[in-house]
Amino acid sequence: MKGGGKGKTMIHLLLGVIYLSFISLGLPDSLLGAAWPSMYGEFGVPVSWAGAVSMLIAVSTVISSLLSDRLTRRMGTGKVTAISVAMTAAALYGFSVSRSFWMLCVWAVPYGLGAGSVDASLNNYVALHYASCHMSWLHCMWGVGASLGPYIMGYALSMGMGWHMGYRMISVLQIVLTVLLAAALPLWRRGGGRYEEKEESGEVLSVCQIAGIPGAKAAMASFFFYCALEQTAGLWGSSYLALYGGFSPKEAARFAGLFFIGITVGRAVSGVLTVWINDAKMIRLGLLGGGLGIAALLFPGGRLALAGLVLLGLGCAPVYPCLMHAAPEYFGADRSQAIIGVQMASAYVGICLMPPLFGVIAERLGIGLFPVWLLILLAAMGAVHEGLLKKCRLVQP
Repeated sequence: MKGGGKGKTMIHLLLGVIYLSFISLGLPDSLLGAAWPSMYGEFGVPVSWAGAVSMLIAVSTVISSLLSDRLTRRMGTGKVTAISVAMTAAALYGFSVSRSFWMLCVWAVPYGLGAGSVDASLNNYVALHYASCHMSWLHCMWGVGASLGPYIMGYALSMGMGWHMGYRMISVLQIVLTVLLAAALPLWRRGGGRYEEKEESGEVLSVCQIAGIPGAKAAMASFFFYCALEQTAGLWGSSYLALYGGFSPKEAARFAGLFFIGITVGRAVSGVLTVWINDAKMIRLGLLGGGLGIAALLFPGGRLALAGLVLLGLGCAPVYPCLMHAAPEYFGADRSQAIIGVQMASAYVGICLMPPLFGVIAERLGIGLFPVWLLILLAAMGAVHEGLLKKCRLVQP
């Protein structure tokens, strides 16, 4: 009994470490969108160039996501997480000292490499060892970080410290978390029972082999369109409010966090709902809520648009964690890390292509098309998700 109690304590401590890691994932994700209205003028570049920085981050994340299976089998989830957060901390500090646009582009590479590895590795670990409710709650922690990011940036701007200090504050938080993760490395080995790491065994599949698995392509397409939707909303929401809705850049930076607040609250609630509602139904409910939020964004000049950001976040909340949690069930535990790696690579290809594409559309046709673009992505996500369900019925007993 004594040994069992110690094992449970280790498991709970490990869960706390994973919670902190998910907060770390979210902290920088919304910073660029919140700060960009204040940044692009200083660098003397068009507003659409935020898409170029986002694209570099996404390309780097795709590379590290595709390598995540190999890295995790060789190093284990704990080391991959600690090293990746350290890379992200260094990149964010680099952002804070950047004085030209090309410097932002340079630092975007290690930021993306760090983000992709930790995201894929942690998601697979949680999908294998925890129930669906824990996946939702852990991604709620990501929302906590993503919600805090714009408020920290908004505080730095409102206090006259500039966007540089906003990035520096987040960098310091990431450095502290890196130290905690390094100290917690023994927990990944002592978690005990089914929580003990076993990533080192098994065959490393190639991308072509993974793509040939029934249902894999549909899963990849689902992540492509969902993450394109989420990233577009997070990156351009602040600019939409400032340039089309009449809000000041400082107000828009603060209100951009409403989208991530919606995601955070929604994932806390959906974690409870997954006890009674399966993953597929949760995703359908989320897409419906997201559609209502986009409809509200058609009126950008007042409170209805702000409510739309919250509702869009609530709708997005269950989609990502429920899609992720289903991977071991649909494809098997032995292939889940490989599947999740290519799913996330597909997600970041969507992030890489679609938000920058909207930046070009906004510059030529007007940022007022923001809700229309979101609706197109949402509809595509719904269509491929239904296709995924049909494919999975073919391969599930």
